[in-house]
Amino acid sequence: MNSIHPYFKFLLLFIPIFGTSSLVSQDDAHALYIRSIYDHALTESNCYQRLFHLSESIGGRLTGSENAQNAVDWTFQELKNLGVDSVWKQECMVPHWQRRKEATVFVNLPSGAKELQATSLGNSIGTEGMDWSGEIIEVLHLDSLEGLGESTLKDKIVFFNRPMDPTKIHTGHAYGGAVDQRSRGPAMAARFGAKAVLVRSMTTLLDDVPHTGVTVYDEDGRKIPGIAISTLDAEFLSKSLKANAKLTATINADCGMAEDKLSHNVVAEIRGSEYPDEIILVGGHLDSWDLAGGAHDDGAGCMHSIQVFETLLAIGYKPKRTLRCVMFMNEENGLAGGKKYAELSNQANEFHLAAIESDLGGFTPRGFGCSAREDVYKPYLAKFQAFEKFLTPYDLHLKAGGGGADIGPLKSQGGLLIGLRPDPQRYFDLHHTKNDNIDQVNKRELELGAAAMTSLVYLIDQMGLK
Repeated sequence: MNSIHPYFKFLLLFIPIFGTSSLVSQDDAHALYIRSIYDHALTESNCYQRLFHLSESIGGRLTGSENAQNAVDWTFQELKNLGVDSVWKQECMVPHWQRRKEATVFVNLPSGAKELQATSLGNSIGTEGMDWSGEIIEVLHLDSLEGLGESTLKDKIVFFNRPMDPTKIHTGHAYGGAVDQRSRGPAMAARFGAKAVLVRSMTTLLDDVPHTGVTVYDEDGRKIPGIAISTLDAEFLSKSLKANAKLTATINADCGMAEDKLSHNVVAEIRGSEYPDEIILVGGHLDSWDLAGGAHDDGAGCMHSIQVFETLLAIGYKPKRTLRCVMFMNEENGLAGGKKYAELSNQANEFHLAAIESDLGGFTPRGFGCSAREDVYKPYLAKFQAFEKFLTPYDLHLKAGGGGADIGPLKSQGGLLIGLRPDPQRYFDLHHTKNDNIDQVNKRELELGAAAMTSLVYLIDQMGLK
């Protein structure tokens, strides 16, 4: 099946030859090319099939695991099969956390013990396979710990129960307002002698599914176990504590850090014909948590990025600037891949004119947000937003603010950092859970995300950002 309408094919033949011509204006030519990108992405892409393999055949890709290495090898071959100019594996040392046995949490009620739905936080220590018990102290904010002090918290199990704010229209803002209790809660509670931490899962949904995610300890500080419980169980526990202030819990977790391992980013390149020293990057992170296949987080972003290359090659596009597709390793619990990529890029004196990251799932794309170094941001933003007229027919909008964790270390190069913005309402229902599998991904929504990224790459490549 040929995805490009014959009339479009006829006109597209003249665009690279005549530029602005009597046949089509330059703006019309760009609009036609973007239409051809969407036609291909929505009829002939392999985006969903690739994601199915990554999520279901390879599965969860915890950094340092065999599955993560299998994903590296597979995406390397997939990119090589596209016929790109070059593809390589970029070495990086990564942390290797192991969930040897899932955590258990029992709250000891007057009527008997009740098990809560729980999962260990990434990078957490365990209980050495033993049951640990302690009185539960509920808090809402990290600042509350200092007020309670060691006299209250020593040998207690701190229960962080601050919900994500449901009034925030963008759920990412709600996540940002609550996630500190997961990422820093165990380290902060440890300073006051706490025995362990329970954390309400990071979602606005009330359900029985616990959400994992990284926790970060103080480098030289004491470490205590961190365990997430489902939102319904958090609600139950909070009500139980109001009725019985001296409740205890019994926890058991077998997890912890092993030695760092050698892993890889996967990088593919199509060399630019006119401005080869200006790089446009697309990428996502190849690692995921181990509870599921990581279909939305971030298999979707990786497959979006591979599809950018596949689509442009399929329709015969010859880029002016060098295009890079990067599968980053270790975004979830360390950012080793993003840091290593930027380090090597800086050593090579490279310049990334633009870096586009997809790491908010495979839902319907709503547009892009961008950020940059302060001294270059205003002119970049003006040119970036001028592209919106080509993308509004696809319900895409270009806004200030955005980027991504893996591309963040490239900010010092002075290029534009861009993040794909899919519809955010369902992302944190699945984020870091056992449910983040291919059955939660809509094929058309995934393909629309890939088409949006490809179109923006085309516009930046054709018109630059200055």
